[in-house]
Amino acid sequence: MKIFLGSDHNGFHLKEKVFAYLAKRGYDVQDVGDQTLDPDDDFPEFAQAAALQVIGSEDKDPRAILLCGGGQGMAIAANRFRGIRASVIWDAFEARMTRNDNDSNVLCLPARVLDDGDDAAWQGIIETWLNTPFATAVRYARRNAQIDEL
Repeated sequence: MKIFLGSDHNGFHLKEKVFAYLAKRGYDVQDVGDQTLDPDDDFPEFAQAAALQVIGSEDKDPRAILLCGGGQGMAIAANRFRGIRASVIWDAFEARMTRNDNDSNVLCLPARVLDDGDDAAWQGIIETWLNTPFATAVRYARRNAQIDEL
């Protein structure tokens, strides 16, 4: 599984920790930016970079993890692209549900909530999200197809 990782300045420090965590566990991770802490950067640029990588990837299950202050901005920007199902997640239960029901391929994390020194919280979210398969229920697949037609 290829994972594209991006953040604006609000998520930059947590992104660096997430990158190290994923790389240590053998995931194929690509940082799509920002490469340096820039207090004037804008999240749509990084959401677009990650979304285009997921859409264009030849990997069978490409994913992205995006971080910003609240996660919402990244999700809004990423969801502008057909084929992207970005979800703002703050706990492992929601991580499981968005993968199981919605086949979420972009995880948006709220750095203001999760970068508080408790690494176990975001690690649990990421592990749950990466390891929960899509249920492939007919109703779920139908709904995802409807979203892609909007």
